[in-house]
Amino acid sequence: MKINEIRDLSTQELEDKVQDLKEELFNLRFQNATNQLDNPMRMVSVKKEIARCKTVLKEKELGLNSNINA
Repeated sequence: MKINEIRDLSTQELEDKVQDLKEELFNLRFQNATNQLDNPMRMVSVKKEIARCKTVLKEKELGLNSNINA
């Protein structure tokens, strides 16, 4: 998901997305521990997406302009 798409989501949708991504990351870590992970780079992309969502949540909390271009 691109940052502009993430900024268009509501606060509740962002919180739900972060929760879903954390669950996915947990499952990926579990697969990695049992040597069943097919794409290790997926872990990196999920971590980055979590960070993007949390950044937008913080921007909304602080009332920063949501039209910032990244």
